[in-house]
Amino acid sequence: MSRNRRSALRSTRVPRALRALAGAAALVALATGCTHSGSSQAAPSQVPTTGTPGRADVHEADVDLTITDAVAHLDSAGNGTLTMAIRNDSGVPEHLDMVGAPDAGRGVIAGRSTGKTGDPGSLMDAGIYLPDGTTVTFGGTGPTVTFTAVHGVTAQHTLPLMLEFGVARLVNLSARVVTTG
Repeated sequence: MSRNRRSALRSTRVPRALRALAGAAALVALATGCTHSGSSQAAPSQVPTTGTPGRADVHEADVDLTITDAVAHLDSAGNGTLTMAIRNDSGVPEHLDMVGAPDAGRGVIAGRSTGKTGDPGSLMDAGIYLPDGTTVTFGGTGPTVTFTAVHGVTAQHTLPLMLEFGVARLVNLSARVVTTG
């Protein structure tokens, strides 16, 4: 390779690298800025609309959920249950699919102990069934959420939780903690 050709290659490497870097940055900006699908599905709720422990109100687009009286009943090892009431006024059925806790903890959900599949609070393939216009109470004879060795109770005696719904998607909730046994 001739000397002139080598110096010409060196002088074009920097601008090529800058153009490649600028192109990559533009692609990243487009990918993150243009993720709106245009559907009417609600965006994930990242925080409850109230700062009250034990309560979350989600009122966005096609979602109208109210979660009240959320209490984690935990022993010293982090074992226990979650009680709460979920009101669905969204106009469509909803399902609670998952309850996540800090440090990759998960609550095990189970359907109500009475009734049949398709009744409010029953366990279906998509999760706990929450028909429109109903309030489903977790605990007692209703559906249950059970924790094993959950961690992350705050100094304010709350447990940060993430609830995953079929329509509302992710909802953050801070449950009050009551120590048992």
